[in-house]
Amino acid sequence: MFFVEVILPLSLAKTFTYRVSEAEFHFIKKGMRVAVPFGKSKIYTALVLDMHQNAPSLYDAKEIHQILDEKPIATEIQIKHWLWVANYYMCGIGDVYRGAFPTGLLLENETIISHKTDVFVDKNELSNDEFLVYEALQQQSSLKVQDIISILNKKNIFPILQTMIAKNIIVLEDEIKENYKPKLIRYVKLHEKYESDEGLGRLLEILKGANKQKEIVLTYFQLSASEKKPITVKKLVETSQSSAAIVKALIEKEVFEEYFLQHDRVSFAGKASEKQLQLSDAQEQAFNQIKENFAKKEVCLLHGVTSSGKTEIYIKLIEEHLQTGKQVLYLLPEIALTTQLVSRLRHHFGDKVAVFHSKYSNNERVEVWRQTLENADKAQIVIGARSALFLPFAHLGLLIVDEEHEQTFKQTDPAPRYHARDAAVVLANFHGAKVLLGSATPSIETYFNTQTEKYGLVTLSERYNNVRMPEIVLVDLKDKHFRKRMTGHFSDLLIEEVAEALSLGEQVILFQNRRGYSPIIECMTCGHVPHCQQCDVSLTFHKHKNQLRCHYCGYSIAKPSHCHSCSSIDLTTKGFGTEQIEQELMTLFPKAKTGRMDQDTTRGKFGFEKIIDAFKNREIDILVGTQMLAKGLDFDNVSLVGIMNADNMLHHPDFRAFERSFQMMTQVAGRAGRSEKQGKVVIQTYNPNHNTIQQVTTHNYIGMYKEQLYDRQIYKYPPYFRIIKLTLKHRDFDKLKEGSMWLYQVLSQNLKMPILGPEEPAISRIRNEYIRTILIKIPQNEPLGNTKKTIQKMLNSFEAVAQYRAIKVAVNVDFY
Repeated sequence: MFFVEVILPLSLAKTFTYRVSEAEFHFIKKGMRVAVPFGKSKIYTALVLDMHQNAPSLYDAKEIHQILDEKPIATEIQIKHWLWVANYYMCGIGDVYRGAFPTGLLLENETIISHKTDVFVDKNELSNDEFLVYEALQQQSSLKVQDIISILNKKNIFPILQTMIAKNIIVLEDEIKENYKPKLIRYVKLHEKYESDEGLGRLLEILKGANKQKEIVLTYFQLSASEKKPITVKKLVETSQSSAAIVKALIEKEVFEEYFLQHDRVSFAGKASEKQLQLSDAQEQAFNQIKENFAKKEVCLLHGVTSSGKTEIYIKLIEEHLQTGKQVLYLLPEIALTTQLVSRLRHHFGDKVAVFHSKYSNNERVEVWRQTLENADKAQIVIGARSALFLPFAHLGLLIVDEEHEQTFKQTDPAPRYHARDAAVVLANFHGAKVLLGSATPSIETYFNTQTEKYGLVTLSERYNNVRMPEIVLVDLKDKHFRKRMTGHFSDLLIEEVAEALSLGEQVILFQNRRGYSPIIECMTCGHVPHCQQCDVSLTFHKHKNQLRCHYCGYSIAKPSHCHSCSSIDLTTKGFGTEQIEQELMTLFPKAKTGRMDQDTTRGKFGFEKIIDAFKNREIDILVGTQMLAKGLDFDNVSLVGIMNADNMLHHPDFRAFERSFQMMTQVAGRAGRSEKQGKVVIQTYNPNHNTIQQVTTHNYIGMYKEQLYDRQIYKYPPYFRIIKLTLKHRDFDKLKEGSMWLYQVLSQNLKMPILGPEEPAISRIRNEYIRTILIKIPQNEPLGNTKKTIQKMLNSFEAVAQYRAIKVAVNVDFY
C-alpha cells in the first residue's frame, strides 16, 4: 500500500492521506499538485507534503484522481516556512496554502471559466475535449467547473483546463479586467520649411490676415524660447488663450507638425542603464556598516530620516547579492509604492525585476511563480507586497523590508494572519539569507531588538545631498476658530502657504486620514444620525455619488432629503473627509488642478499609476489623499505638505496610537522639499502642545521611543509582553455573551498571565454579527510554544461544546 500526505486549500488544520499506485508513488515528489476527491462530490487541487506507507487509522484512504505536475511546483523550504506560519500564527495549514498559491494554480469546483475574446484559436490544434469546451464557451460567456464536468462527462477535467489556460484560450473569472492604454500626449513643433530666417518672413506673410493664428505662432516662439522643452498642444492653447481648433487649422496649413509622446506607466522595454550609482559619503558609510553588521548578525535595521537615500543603498546591496547568483526579495507595504520603485529598479537592473501583488491578474501571477521557481533571469529580484513572501524561491540571498513599521505588513483577514516582516526574518533564516529592515520611523519592537543587540543598527541622520529637513509649523485650530480665521477646514496660514507654493509653480500634498465627504449626517431638529443596518457605525456621505455608504460592509442608500426619524429637512454634515477637502480647494483655488488619492479613486489595476504619473508629470497641482500618500513616494517638486487634522489619529483607541501618529506625520512630512529648496509642513491641530506632535516638530524619534517604552512596560504591552487576540462573532447577542464568558473563565483558570475581556470593541457589530474580543498577554519569560498549545487545546474544547459550536473564533497572534 502506498500513500501520500496532502494539504487541501480549505481552512483545516490537518493534512489528509490518499492512496496511490506504486508507479505513482515513485513518480510523485514533495511539492507537486494532485487532484483529489473530498467529501461527496467535490474535487480539489491538493499539494503533496509527504509520501509514506502507513494507512490512516480513522478513515479509509481514497484514491487520488490525477497528478497535475511533472515536477514540484513548491519548494521544500517553502513548505517548511508554511508550517511555521501555520504553527506560529495558530491557523490551519490549508489557510496558508490557499493564501500562498495564486488562484490560477488552484482550480476548484466553483471556479468560473470564460474564454479570452481577443485571441485567435486554431481549431485544428485542439484535442476533442478542448474543442468541446471551446464550443460551449462560444455559446455561453462563462461556465463553472461543474458544467464542464457534465459537458465532457468526465470526473477529472483539471488537466484539460490547465492546458487550455497554458494555451491562453481561457481565463479564470476572478480577474481584474482593465486593459491599460498607454497615455499619449500631443505635442507640436514648427514645420521645418519655416525654420530658417527667410522661412519666418514667409510665414508671417502667409498669416497676415489671420490674427488669431499669428498670435498662436508668436506664443509658440515665446514658449520655446523660455522653456527649452517640447511644447504640448494643451500648454500652447492655455498660454495663448485661444482654442484647439485654431491649432488644428495651423496643422492643416502645414505650419505646425503634431507628434505624440508616450508617457509610460508599467511597461518596460528599455535596457538597464550603464551608469554606476554614486553614493554620498554618508550613504557609503552606512553601506559599509550594514555589511559589517551582516558579518555578525542575520538582521540589520537601517534607520534613515525621510529622503536620506535609502533606496540607493538597497540598490547597491542588491547589486552585490546578484553577483553571487542569489535571488533578492524586496517587500513593500503598499501597492502604490511598487509602481515608483519598479521603474527605479528596472532603470538599474533591466528586466531582472519581477513584480508580484494582488492587483496583478491570475495569469501574470502564475508566470511570476514559475519564473521564481526556475530561478529565471527575469525573477532575480522580486518586488511585491506582503504576499510575495510565499513565492517558491530557489536561492534567496537577501530580503529587504522597506518601511518596516507599516501596519499593512500585517494581514488581518482572512487567515493566515501573519506579519510579513516577522515571517520574512524566519524565511531568511531557513534560506541562510540576510534581512535588511529600512525605515525613517522604525516600529518600537524593531528598535527594541536593536537595543538588546538582537539586530544590527545603522543610522543615516542627514538627507541626501544635504537637503535640509522640512520646517514644521503648527496651527492651533482652537485659536483660529475663536478668531474666525478659518475658511472651511483651512486656516488662514495654510491658505497663504498653498497660494504661495502655487504661485511659484510648486506642488502641494494635503493629508486627511478619512475618505468620503463627511462621516456623519445629522438632523438638526432631533439629532438623528443614519446608521448602517448591519453594523454599528454611522454611514459616510459620498458626495460625488450622492449616497451614504458603510465602510465596513459596503451597504449604501441614496442621500436622504429629510430625516428618517422626524421628517425634518434640516440636515447637516459633521466631520470631513478627502472629498470635502477637494471640494473646498476648488472654491478656494479655482485655477489649480486638484487630484484625490484614496480607496475610491484607485480601484482597478492601474489606479495608482494613473494618479501618481499625473502628479509626477505636473498635471495635478494639489493632491489630497489618505495614508496611501504617507509611504515613501518621491516627488521632487513638492514644497508644501498640509496635515488637515492631526488629532483624529492621536485619539484612536489603540495602545499604538501615539507611535502610529508619530510615524504617519513624520512620513507625510518627509514628502516635502526633497530637492534643493527646504520644504514646509503645516500641521493643523487642536492640541499643539501634545508630546507626540512636539516630537514630530523636532524630529525626535528617540524621545518618542523612550516615552512609549516606559508606558508599554507599565501597562504590559509589547515588546515586554506578547499579545494574542481572540475575536468571537455570532449573530445572537446573548449566546455570544455567554460563550465568550465561558472561554474567558477557562483561559483564566489555566493560564497564569493577564487576560482581558471579554470586551466589546469600539465597533461591536459588523455585517449583523456581534463581536467580543479577549486579549491574552504572555510575559517574556513564559514559553510561547507551550502557551499556544494550551490555548489551542482550550479552543478545541470550546468548539466541542454543542451550544457554542456556531460561534466563530478568530485567533490573531501579535495583532499589532
